Amino acid sequence: MSLLDKILPAWPNILLALLGAAILMLAFPDFEYGFLGWFAPILLIWAVEREKASAIRSFAVGWVFGTFFFFGTCWWLTFAPITYAGFPWWLAYLLFFCVTAVSGVFPAVFAAVLALLLRRFGRLAWAATPFIWTGTEFLRYWLTGNNWNAIGYSQAFTPDVLLPASIGGVYLVGFAMFAFSTFVFWSNLELIAAENKRPVYFAIAVFWGALAVLVALWGPAGKQRSVPNPTASAQIVAVQPNVPMSGLDQTKWRERRTRQIELAEAEIKKLTADRRQPTTVILPESPMNYMYNDDREFQQFIHDFARRNNVNVLFNSAEPDATNGRYFNSAVMVGPQGSEVGQYDKIYLLPFGEAVPWFLDGILPGFVGNFSYGGEYDLFPLGEARAGVMICFESHFGQLSRAYVRNGADVIIEMTNDGYLGPTPVLRQHLANAVFRAVETNRPVLRVTNVGVTAYIDGRGNIADAAPTYDEASRVWAVGRSDGSQTFYVKYGDWFAWLCSMISIGLLIFAMARRSTAPRP
Repeated sequence: MSLLDKILPAWPNILLALLGAAILMLAFPDFEYGFLGWFAPILLIWAVEREKASAIRSFAVGWVFGTFFFFGTCWWLTFAPITYAGFPWWLAYLLFFCVTAVSGVFPAVFAAVLALLLRRFGRLAWAATPFIWTGTEFLRYWLTGNNWNAIGYSQAFTPDVLLPASIGGVYLVGFAMFAFSTFVFWSNLELIAAENKRPVYFAIAVFWGALAVLVALWGPAGKQRSVPNPTASAQIVAVQPNVPMSGLDQTKWRERRTRQIELAEAEIKKLTADRRQPTTVILPESPMNYMYNDDREFQQFIHDFARRNNVNVLFNSAEPDATNGRYFNSAVMVGPQGSEVGQYDKIYLLPFGEAVPWFLDGILPGFVGNFSYGGEYDLFPLGEARAGVMICFESHFGQLSRAYVRNGADVIIEMTNDGYLGPTPVLRQHLANAVFRAVETNRPVLRVTNVGVTAYIDGRGNIADAAPTYDEASRVWAVGRSDGSQTFYVKYGDWFAWLCSMISIGLLIFAMARRSTAPRP
């Protein structure tokens, strides 16, 4: 056997991996055929089963699957360097391929470990499949700092299947999807191989019967777990200004700033008849680049607006870090008296975009800036309710929204600007993150964006009152105090992902110490 034969999978298995990745892409935005996410892993599992004699070839199959999937769902990352930095398109896509090739390593590790377990434990290894997948997804999160488009996110727009997220986060939803695919593949494999097919038919009948009962109960269970509509204690005016990403000189900057205020005041006037409840105007993250502390003219502008309309104003601002001369990426609230109410400094900065890792600090610049990391989980008042703020990329981190709720947050606010990435699938993929944060915490997420998708997301993951993308829009929402309850996920975090990781490591160690029980091909 040549070296290439030892490394390269058979071409039918490469096609299986490519087809499985393509089907999984269709489950994500912009396609959103979420049900396909429950079947796409079957083809990857099938390819691994056919290549199980070699961990190296199985690794290659998983790498092809992962690289093709990440390239096909995250290609929008090339938009900014091509559009704003003048990169040649071929260079942008080449560099992006290198990034996706690294991300593809994690499905590759899954495939190699599964192949090893199949050789060591035979058919019993199928029971470990969803644990291994979840463990490698969690590994990607810890090693790369993000888990964008984890398989569970494909279900964000199907609220009826999101209840497990309140228990084990997005990982538990992904586990259920992989368990389903594994069972479908295993049952067909057993039917083909078994001489006495009755036990297999019985197992399949039990599985589908249990699934039918679960689906029948799922909807009512989700409704019972949701927080009842609270008595409103505050009104929110959300502004989607659709500020362009480039071409803003000083004159246009001021025009755009004034236009945001006009949109807000138009909504405030509609509320004048019932202004007994405090009102908060939320402006999104945008290329306006406010600097509240350093810009006295802007301070006066915001103070006048807040006093004139008797409102709180929450906006994004670069605020100085007195310890090192840098700035925080912050959310600042100014009250009706024209004074600062509170400030939250972004904790989870975008790697290489907003902050450079310490070992490269001073060598490489950040693409957007080199901000300081925040460290306080500050809450803002919304009448009697309290809110935590996620700035842009932070909606990807369940531990942030979880920490807010543990500290007493009744509402989560996301302020973001995806305009740098264009009218691409990122708008809906980013929205999917916010949906899971709402379900995990059972708290509404108020999503206020520059170009979209601005929307209200309830604790069951239902998206309401969404504004059209790349258009000026404003929305008014009522918020109030929650009942203070905490979901299992809020209390215990990513416990399920840790459990899957420990089970996967334990099985791997056990497999490496044990002889094969499966017949060799």
